[in-house]
Amino acid sequence: MPLGASSPFLPKALRISLPIPLTLWRYSLYVDFRQLGEGVILLVSLYYGILQVSHTPTFDSPRIHLPHYNVWTSLELHILASASLFYFFWTRSKLSKSIPFHDIPNFATSPPSSSGTVRGSSPRDSPRTMPRLGSDFGFIFMSVPKNYRLSADDGVLTGLLLPSIISCALLFLATTKSAFENPVPKNWLIELPATLTASSRPYTAAEALVLSRYSLCDLATLCSSILLLHVCASWWLEGKYSPMWISPDGERRSVPRSEGRRGLYYIFFTCVVTITILAVKVVCLSSGYGIWQNLKILEAVMASLIFQFAMYVGLRLAHRAFTLGELGLVCFGGTAHVMEFLNFTIAKLWPVTTPFINTYRLPIPLLVFQIALIAGSFLVGFLLAPFLVLSRHVAQRPMRRLRRPEDKPRHRRFLALGFYIGSVLIIGGLIGMWARWCLGNRDPWLWVIFYIIEGARQWSRPALLIYWALLASISVAAWNRQLARSRRYRAKAVASESVPSPWSADVVPPVSANGIASSFTAVNAAALNLNANMTHVATDLLDAADKRVPILRLNARRKFFHALAVVMFLPGVTFDPAFTHLAFSVAFALFTFAEYIRYFAISPFGASVHVFMSEFLDHKDGGTAILSHFYLLTGCAGGVWLEAPSRLISCTGILALGIGDALASIVGKRFGRRRWSPLTSKTLEGSATFVVSIIVTAWLLRLIGLVEPFSTFRYGSVVALSAVLEALSDQNDNLTLPLYMWSASVLFRV
Repeated sequence: MPLGASSPFLPKALRISLPIPLTLWRYSLYVDFRQLGEGVILLVSLYYGILQVSHTPTFDSPRIHLPHYNVWTSLELHILASASLFYFFWTRSKLSKSIPFHDIPNFATSPPSSSGTVRGSSPRDSPRTMPRLGSDFGFIFMSVPKNYRLSADDGVLTGLLLPSIISCALLFLATTKSAFENPVPKNWLIELPATLTASSRPYTAAEALVLSRYSLCDLATLCSSILLLHVCASWWLEGKYSPMWISPDGERRSVPRSEGRRGLYYIFFTCVVTITILAVKVVCLSSGYGIWQNLKILEAVMASLIFQFAMYVGLRLAHRAFTLGELGLVCFGGTAHVMEFLNFTIAKLWPVTTPFINTYRLPIPLLVFQIALIAGSFLVGFLLAPFLVLSRHVAQRPMRRLRRPEDKPRHRRFLALGFYIGSVLIIGGLIGMWARWCLGNRDPWLWVIFYIIEGARQWSRPALLIYWALLASISVAAWNRQLARSRRYRAKAVASESVPSPWSADVVPPVSANGIASSFTAVNAAALNLNANMTHVATDLLDAADKRVPILRLNARRKFFHALAVVMFLPGVTFDPAFTHLAFSVAFALFTFAEYIRYFAISPFGASVHVFMSEFLDHKDGGTAILSHFYLLTGCAGGVWLEAPSRLISCTGILALGIGDALASIVGKRFGRRRWSPLTSKTLEGSATFVVSIIVTAWLLRLIGLVEPFSTFRYGSVVALSAVLEALSDQNDNLTLPLYMWSASVLFRV
């Protein structure tokens, strides 16, 4: 039975057309029900987070007056929610003279047609055509539609609201503990958090964590405000030039074609936004208002510059890899990570300038290593940018345009050697020295070695490393073998189709005196070839059996890695989350260097990495950068990186992606009958599978003692909300779904 045989659960859109009394004007609204449902879930979650933070904290510190902080933090979040709601309906509304309703333009967008998204062997082989986007799409200042990933909506509410939802959950988690309690999760084997002792009454680690997370809430509203300013300024500027109209090649009339002019205008606007933020901060300080009170002036300025720089670089380097919402969420995470690095460094350099270490997570050695690994990997790319850019330029340049084509391999080897040597020097020198300094003059390499043998048992962490290495090696090697055979099989199939058979009906042999002899010769040659090929029959049959895995559809191939994530990460998160925290950070850094090698065609591994990754791309990976494996890793690691209070919440991302999302996708595609909306392929059957599979898996983990007892009703409510959000949202669920589910689990006190 084909998909969509039953009517969709939700209608396509909400249409409202109301005349304004005593005027000839009419207010018209057209909202896609799918986008409306996504927005309602995010807004309700944010308001619930505000309620939890404002009314249920049990923090008992005599030095921190929570009501004062809660009033202004709640006000910031309410303003953000109201502004986001107003923007959402404003971009989908129209005020015009009274006209028949059927003449109202369709503001909603529909998913790109299959002809525009069907890809051959790789999504990168598709033509760069842009569908006409709806008038409700927003853009970063000086950006154009072709900079973004093809999607049914821009996901602006995700970029505006989800950072604040995550921040509320982290703040709520910190305020539910005692001021004198050790804030490190109970099952973590790690030393106590660092504190500053410069003052006579230093803050405890729990007090510092609460104040830092109030600062994180301010940072979230600041970044969302900047994102909204960019989108509104882009709308305003486009309106000055023409009505909201997108040219067929994905350009906008208000944006110049010259990249240099775009960059200059973006820098100018970045300075204007930063000055505006600075002015608001100064006015609030002088007037006694507590807006962004937990951010110092320097922090607000630096956060503004870093966030806008990250958005610009993300659009330029990861071309067509982000939607607007994904870009805002990723850049917020990057900004928070860099601010942790700056605040940690300032606290070590000038401890008298700050009463506590203002990091949004506990200042333990694991955070030091994560900053060194993740921020350090991006620092390597920034410092070695000349080698990377030249390597990509040389690799892309055709041989015929080179004066001496024979020098191209040598140039690529020299550039690769410079990158590898430079990386070793930066990691071993600059980054290693910073980590040593932050660890109290302890050697970071020796610290890691001793940490490996300091688990619950001396052999437990080495055994975990061997387990991960074996699984990763076997999986990659097996897929390489299968994909290589699959490519050979496809090549043979194409060759056999392109060469006509001697007995083809289209080939008529001429009738002549030598015709009979020629026919006998052809038959004998065919018989000899047949006998020669008989020896390869067994091999071909075995190859055909091996090719069953790679010939599976792309969705099945991708979900294999989701299942692999469960097998790899679940034992580590449940038995030793602290060590798994470090392992996740190492894996993210390795992924970053692998993407450097692939994206910039670093010899000799660039081509092989690119070919391997291209076999697992779908329509959401049509950009220049491949981000799906980063999203999958971040989704699985998010519960540990955000220091979840229980093992069940730590496993949230793994269960959501490895169990729920994978089974929902397979069941929905094979057995799904009723879609959620006419504009989405997600089905109610798939969402039900998502909910049931996660709850059943969580109960199995509870029965065997891997997770603590939990409220099935609360956890089921969180999973059900997450399933609906996953079904309605067009954002990359590997990134947004685990973060939302983790935040909701904390706020619902699962």
